[in-house]
Amino acid sequence: MARATGVRPLGGVVLAAAGVAAGREWLSRKGIPTTAALSALYLTAFGGSHPLAKKLGAWPSVLAVTAVAAGVTYLVADT
Repeated sequence: MARATGVRPLGGVVLAAAGVAAGREWLSRKGIPTTAALSALYLTAFGGSHPLAKKLGAWPSVLAVTAVAAGVTYLVADT
């Protein structure tokens, strides 16, 4: 989104909106501790993808952290 529009903060807005929507779902299904843990995981993945991108490249880094975060989320919140 940010790259397509040239407005970098727009990517942050989209990321935040998705995070809020996911958090509300986790909260209703699993409660506060799980929501807090998964939120921390996603923030860590987001932050970790940037230094990882220097080693793997941008898209491989995004795909790697997304796969890990999605897999953990599935195991914790969806099973």
